[in-house]
Amino acid sequence: MTMPILPSLLRGRLRALSLAVAGSLLLAGCGGGSAPTTYDLSAPRDFGRIGGGGGVLIVAQPTAVQALDSDRLIVKDSSGALSFLGGAQWADRVPNLVQTRLIQTFENGSRIAAVGRPGERIVPDFQLNTDIRAFNIDAASGQAVVEITAKLIGDRSGKVQRAKLFSARVPAGSEGAGAAQALDQALSQVLIQIARWAR
Repeated sequence: MTMPILPSLLRGRLRALSLAVAGSLLLAGCGGGSAPTTYDLSAPRDFGRIGGGGGVLIVAQPTAVQALDSDRLIVKDSSGALSFLGGAQWADRVPNLVQTRLIQTFENGSRIAAVGRPGERIVPDFQLNTDIRAFNIDAASGQAVVEITAKLIGDRSGKVQRAKLFSARVPAGSEGAGAAQALDQALSQVLIQIARWAR
């Protein structure tokens, strides 16, 4: 009499296990909605040729404080406290994105053959060093703020040829898409200023 019961018990346990696995997969699928939305930064185009001084320019990766050296959108309140904008992130760390878009800005300004990054086996005349001072939403003013200092350094002499602070502010929305778009616009303004200054 016990022989027919054993398969029945096994079938019941297998059915329960299948239901548990299916439930886990369903819950995992529902949890996917909490993943942050990813935004990218763009390199400006159609701002006119920037000409060039004829030298080869290397664009080093920008430096930044730890809070800015991340892939998160940052909000700064009136007390100076920093927080992350929930549900939003950049496609890469901000310094990586800024370096790439700065190089592309020079290329878009018709300096394609004269700009690169360290390690590309080209002999530079100048190196562009930058530091990201601000890349955040200012909660008090409701603006996207981008501030970048730039130093143009003679590669052979190692001397700073010139240095300047570049900044831009753009009205920003309070949500991820509006904040990301405003920061992208502010960065584009700064990138054009740097590209024209460094020519």
